[in-house]
Amino acid sequence: MAPVLPRLVQERGSLRKTDLMPQTAQPPSATPQPKVAPQTGDVWPRLFAAWFVSLAATLGALFIGEVMGQTPCLLCWYQRILMFPLAVILAIASFRSDAAIRPYVLALAAMGWLIAAYHGLLYAGLIPAEIEPCGAGPSCSGGGMTVFGAVPIPYLSVASFTAILLLLLPSWRSSR
Repeated sequence: MAPVLPRLVQERGSLRKTDLMPQTAQPPSATPQPKVAPQTGDVWPRLFAAWFVSLAATLGALFIGEVMGQTPCLLCWYQRILMFPLAVILAIASFRSDAAIRPYVLALAAMGWLIAAYHGLLYAGLIPAEIEPCGAGPSCSGGGMTVFGAVPIPYLSVASFTAILLLLLPSWRSSR
């Protein structure tokens, strides 16, 4: 205790009564525990799978636009605006196994899903609209806007956003 007292006198200029009392260790139950976000074992595979879906959707949209030369319609642009950041955010999150990004990713994916669902319903003709689907700009409703000649592009967007939501929702609920 002797080396501590001169140091305390130098630092503070005087001693306090408590400096001379013996220090007792607190019981383990009284020590504050750091608050750490719960991490479940299934976080990384779900983040990686969601990243893979968003990467495939992003690369597919870029291939259709840049390689095939199909200009996206207005609704497709809105969906791209919400999908492209997901590929970057989910890549970083899966690399770091960071489950803390899920609220942000779920917000982007939910907004994208709403736009994609509306786009899909317009494409199917289930929502009557005064304008044609994809009326602002080129149309996605042409025969050349299908994948493998069967699946329309608006439905692929709905499937991608749905997959991302389904991959991240169960693990998000379990970590709350």
